[in-house]
Amino acid sequence: MTSTRPLRVAIVGAGPAGIYAADILSKTDLDVSIDLLERLPAPFGLVRYGVAPDHPRIKQIIVALHKVLSRGDVRLLANVDYGVDVKLEDLRQFYDAVIFSTGAIKDAALAVPGIDLPGSYGAADFVSWYDGHPDVPREWPLEAKEIAVLGAGNVALDVARILAKHPEDLLPTEIPANVYEGLKASPVTDVHVFARRGPAQVKFSPLELRELGHVPDVDIVVYPEDFDFDEGSMAAIEASNQTKQVVKTLTDWTLVDPSTQTASRRIHLHFLHRPDAVLGDGKVEALRTERTALQGDGTVKGTGEFHEWPVQAVYRAVGYFGSPLPEIPFDEAKGVIANRGGRVVDIDGQHLEGVYTTGWIKRGPVGLIGHTKSDASETIRHLVEDVTGVGDGGDVSTGDLGGGRTAAHADPQAVLDFLAERGVEAVQWADFELLDAHERSLGEPHGRERVKVVPREEMLQIARGRLPR
Repeated sequence: MTSTRPLRVAIVGAGPAGIYAADILSKTDLDVSIDLLERLPAPFGLVRYGVAPDHPRIKQIIVALHKVLSRGDVRLLANVDYGVDVKLEDLRQFYDAVIFSTGAIKDAALAVPGIDLPGSYGAADFVSWYDGHPDVPREWPLEAKEIAVLGAGNVALDVARILAKHPEDLLPTEIPANVYEGLKASPVTDVHVFARRGPAQVKFSPLELRELGHVPDVDIVVYPEDFDFDEGSMAAIEASNQTKQVVKTLTDWTLVDPSTQTASRRIHLHFLHRPDAVLGDGKVEALRTERTALQGDGTVKGTGEFHEWPVQAVYRAVGYFGSPLPEIPFDEAKGVIANRGGRVVDIDGQHLEGVYTTGWIKRGPVGLIGHTKSDASETIRHLVEDVTGVGDGGDVSTGDLGGGRTAAHADPQAVLDFLAERGVEAVQWADFELLDAHERSLGEPHGRERVKVVPREEMLQIARGRLPR
């Protein structure tokens, strides 16, 4: 094959990780032609469907991602589902290299007796519901007055806040109408967040935690008996300004006079409580926790002291987990695509030629959205090394693309023709702009930035210029 044409690269997954990778690749010295494939009708991934609607500052990341896709040098092909509409063999016909950036959207498992009882939910599923993900049911069971949230990260705070917040206070956001109606009917009075370690070990960000204290008509209740600091805790506080701020905010809340807390709803933050069992006869009726004790290095062990909390729903927010992709080597234990430095490797540790990965499906669901930039930089550096033959070669045996172009059908129109033959109508950037403008027009009369369209078919009809009546 001639090397005079642009290198054709497909990036599967148009969330932040995929868009960052496209942006970084487009700025290398390589002559490239990049397509972003996305299974949903809209790009932006976790920023659109994984960030709480009352976090507009975080959603401003979309502004930067929007600029990349609107430049015209990266083509969006949304509504194309890898493993359903196309397989790896298909992509190899049209692209010289493929980068998988499909993220991690499943809830991590939690091995606790009773965790599968009706009334026990994964936080990721709840987040998808309140963010209007098109592939989840429109309804969510919100019948519990008392709710437990298991986890000590920002997702746990998001879930607790959305559950406790009065839905009228969410109306200025892009919250979908069905979510507002569902939350409006909720009888919730108390949300309990449980962390198995101490205040110095939680993964809350200082800003998220402080914002929790400003939710109207919601009191934050923190218990002094849940506070303990060992040598590991003190070292963590000294080493991190963020940890110091989090501990200060939590400590200040322990000093609040309970008689001044008169809100109609409460969020209780419990530390040093490990979930032991979800209890109930055919449905969630209580949560049993075991008191833990710090061991000097920030870790904990059980004390044999148990508590039962009457709750009618449990949400586990203990992390996300990646999903395997057809034909792609997968590490089942870690929930990531098997890779070294972004090069996808087989069971023998050999680079699957021309196949790469980036983002949470590469390294696991840790870190903030911005951290995926460094992931993408590493992956793109290795791709460039493999194409040009210039670089350190990494720590695996590579297929060495060696500057050659391997795709048999490299014309950008060829993949569109292939998809059309399969009855797949890709949503391109200009199509998405119609949907984007429509959502903004829905919000404008109400002083809102947008109202998100939820049903997939409706999204597609709008993107195709056929506005709903």
